[in-house]
Amino acid sequence: MKVILRSDVKDLGKLGDIVDVSDGYARNYLVPKGLAMRATDGALEQAQAMRRSRDQRDSRERAEGEDVARRLVGQVIEVPAKVGSAGHLYGSVTTTNVAEAVEAATGLVLDRRRLHIDEPIRTLGTHEVTARLHAEVQFNITVEVVPEES
Repeated sequence: MKVILRSDVKDLGKLGDIVDVSDGYARNYLVPKGLAMRATDGALEQAQAMRRSRDQRDSRERAEGEDVARRLVGQVIEVPAKVGSAGHLYGSVTTTNVAEAVEAATGLVLDRRRLHIDEPIRTLGTHEVTARLHAEVQFNITVEVVPEES
């Protein structure tokens, strides 16, 4: 059965794509959940409009991501953390801490789920945090963990 996707479905397609799926999958899962609709002649025109809006949104998000990348690359963001007497952190620096520090330093609001830390940051000093704001926009943010002032 040919269906038009009404939202992105993992391993199947993106919004507005026309895909061929089994009748049972369409009838029992995709259509009742509102993820797809039957591909009729009138719906095909609607699918083209969905794809156009998806492409416009995608290009706008990519441009916004590139703008944020230009503003953050090359800057060092200071992240204050509680430190013990031996210079070790209490706990670790998380993506939430980094997102809050970026907002405090630059005014840019980053979603913590778009940030990735390879290993937990548990020491003072300079570290790299990867930001993936769009499928085509990925960059590193340089953060410096400094002792929190009491």
